[in-house]
Parts: sequence; structure tokens; C-alpha cells
Amino acid sequence: MDVLIVGGGGREHAIALALSGSPRVDKLYCAPGNGGIAGIAECRAVKAADMEGLLRLAGEIKPGLVFVAPDDPLAMGLVDMLEANGFRAFGPRKDAAIL
Repeated sequence: MDVLIVGGGGREHAIALALSGSPRVDKLYCAPGNGGIAGIAECRAVKAADMEGLLRLAGEIKPGLVFVAPDDPLAMGLVDMLEANGFRAFGPRKDAAIL
């Protein structure tokens, strides 16, 4: 399965590194990613808070899972938006993330 990781910090690097070792993961994408993540995943220049841009990106690459790590997109409801558009997403929904 292809996986899209949202974010570009150390947390996302650790997630990408862990997922890269899974036999269930065919390809990793990261938006926006960083220089270190680029060695593990294909980075795309979409900011983590660009909700519409991330939805378009998910529509383009059709990942089997979107892993949302940063606090801001979680609190903005990115997981809710992705699920409402038919994508499987990992992370708390908006009402839980706000806590």
C-alpha cells in the first residue's frame, strides 16, 4: 500500500523511517517532508496546513493511508476532511485533536 505522511519535522521523519521497514508499505510520500525524509520518501511541496492542497494530493496519488502527524492540521480537521472524501486517515478527528 502507498502511504502519505503529512508533515516535515522530526516526528514525521521517525514515522517515515518506521513505515519504510514495513513489508505492507509499497511507497511512501511525505508532504512537505524535509531533506532527511527525502531519502526515505518522495516529498511533495504541499504545506501541512494546506488542507485543500493535501486533499488534491491525496486524490492524485491515491494512498491507501494518510498519516497526519502535526498538531495544526489535526486541530483544523484534516482527518475529518480526508475521511469525508473517502481516504483512510490515521490521527485524531478535529474534536479530539482540539483537546
